Amino acid sequence: MKVLLFGGAGYIGTHVAMAFMDRGDHVGIYDNLSSGLRSNVSKDAEFFEGDILDRQRVREVLSKGWDCAVFLAAFKAAGESMIKPEKYSENNITGALIVITECVAAGCMNFILSSSAATFGEPQYLPIDEKHPTNPENYYGYTKLCIEENLKWYSKLKNLRFAALRYFNAAGYDVNGRMLGLEKNPANLIPVVMEAAAGMRPNVLIFGDDYDTIDGTGVRDYVHVTDLADAHVRAADYIMKQNKDLIVGLGSETGLSVKQIVEASRRITGKPIPAEIVARRPGDPAKLVASSKMAYDLLGWKAHYSDLDTIISSTWNVYKANLQAQGKEV
Repeated sequence: MKVLLFGGAGYIGTHVAMAFMDRGDHVGIYDNLSSGLRSNVSKDAEFFEGDILDRQRVREVLSKGWDCAVFLAAFKAAGESMIKPEKYSENNITGALIVITECVAAGCMNFILSSSAATFGEPQYLPIDEKHPTNPENYYGYTKLCIEENLKWYSKLKNLRFAALRYFNAAGYDVNGRMLGLEKNPANLIPVVMEAAAGMRPNVLIFGDDYDTIDGTGVRDYVHVTDLADAHVRAADYIMKQNKDLIVGLGSETGLSVKQIVEASRRITGKPIPAEIVARRPGDPAKLVASSKMAYDLLGWKAHYSDLDTIISSTWNVYKANLQAQGKEV
């Protein structure tokens, strides 16, 4: 299979590329390197530098003939999306629509969307499954839902087959240690905790400790990025072999609290990791946990590496390697 990954030099994209290459597929990476790293692109992948808003460049690369496109080129900071909606509408919506329309024009009729659990909004019940209402609470989540809706129309009108993979919290690094480039400007909890462990920031802020959870801190479903990458390969096979569309949630089905993440990180890194309790952030639910039953039933997918220790240790190994490369003590 020839697979073209838009945004394939980013954190998740690099892992998805490895999953396809591990089974012998030909992989192309299209990325503007605004957040992706050239050093993380395998020498075995074809690399095309370009922006998804550059229609001519997108068209040129798609003309090389691809069986499947994977779209991972979205901005993803939920908080920023509420302050700069224009940035997110232009890249996440306009950019995705350019890619989708050019895929159809080029005859690349299989499309995998990196979507998000942010499409659901405030949980009405747990665990969250595919029947849960979609009512995004941030503009980032809306952009993902908007593209899902457009893909449904392109499926009806142009016979484009698609899979929308609604990730919960992506975490960890390649379990075989093949990816050493750190994510640029991370905003998610685990990289922030690792930066505190590495001395790159003074402490970790814990937003609220009075939720109705196991220890008062927010609980989230963390899914290892190696598991996510495997789901992309399975989804591509599914839509191509079954000739059916797919919208599916991907999570570990286990909730981990902020305090559990911090305490496990202290144990695994051996670092004190100072943490400060501050006020809740508006719009943060107490608990988010996925049901991945549909992913198992349709794709045979299970989260194999999404236990707490594997997530933390695989992440710390990359931070440790980067510190050592800089000649710093760990």
